[in-house]
Amino acid sequence: MVKTSDFNFKSPLDLLAKFPSQERDESRLMIIHKNINKIEHKFFKDLPKYFEEGDVLILNNTKVFPARLFGNKEKTDAKIEVFLLRELDSEDRTWDVLVDPARKVRVGNKLNFGYGLTGEVIDNTTSRGRILQLHFNGNHQKLIQKIKEIGKTPLPKYINRNPEKNDETRYQTVYAKIEGSVAAPTAGLHFSKHLLKKLEIKGINLVEITLHLGLGSFHPVEVEDISKHKMDSEKCFIGKESCKIINNAIKKKKRVCAVGTSSMRAIESSVSSDKNLNPFSGWTNKFIFPPYHFNIANAMITNFHMPKSTLLMMITAFTGFNLTMKAYEIGIKKKYRFYSYGDAMLIL
Repeated sequence: MVKTSDFNFKSPLDLLAKFPSQERDESRLMIIHKNINKIEHKFFKDLPKYFEEGDVLILNNTKVFPARLFGNKEKTDAKIEVFLLRELDSEDRTWDVLVDPARKVRVGNKLNFGYGLTGEVIDNTTSRGRILQLHFNGNHQKLIQKIKEIGKTPLPKYINRNPEKNDETRYQTVYAKIEGSVAAPTAGLHFSKHLLKKLEIKGINLVEITLHLGLGSFHPVEVEDISKHKMDSEKCFIGKESCKIINNAIKKKKRVCAVGTSSMRAIESSVSSDKNLNPFSGWTNKFIFPPYHFNIANAMITNFHMPKSTLLMMITAFTGFNLTMKAYEIGIKKKYRFYSYGDAMLIL
């Protein structure tokens, strides 16, 4: 049995990146050559050196939704934070949300967000989860627009600061297109437009897929037997043209690199019997942990993740447990920055 406790390490609190690097592609990049157990230390702008014409980078083009609202309880005026996870029904205007502090929010409570937007709690889902029905004098499009106007960038809780103007752009990838995520696909945050252009000029295929991140990937694993952990479902889209380019690269034995755990989870959710990628439109709750055979990508870009997280478990499945833990030990020693705004690693 693979145990959750196997993936624990002392979290380097002084290395948690609370702000992005000054320039996207100037973050540090650890290169892990898993077949020869070799580790190099570069910068993200060095990435094109490791790819050749015909190789593929798979990018998750999801866009972060300003999902954090701040309101007050009717009557008591208590301040409540509401995190919009996903819209359940556009006609009923019901949303799956998290609330904080949860102990103050019960079924029947009404919340006022200002600007004509209110909500009523109509059900419980988890200890912090609620079903919230929004009320606004306007059609669905105007409701969404109002949420975007007053909502805040949903920075991860560990950052522990108010969002700044810079976060609106830096907590998005430069290729973000399709709105729907409540968390950024952070491996993609390191790409600048200039770096993408350099990759294109070299003949590297930049292929886009979409997986809208919820908070499921970041939920702690609360069971010791990780095979018993259940992932939340997330919406995923993989188009025919993307499949064609990726499958052609696989056929030609080119490097196929998943940019981030979300891209990897998406492509591993739609594999054909002959180990090619199929078009896909639907929901996935794919949970990848060791041992696991990867079918599509033979390279991966990712950030440095939290102990005992599902993200770290995927990385160990791809890289190998011992080499991953060695890389993390070296990363801590060499002061790599961790988590969403942190540094990156390229696994080859």
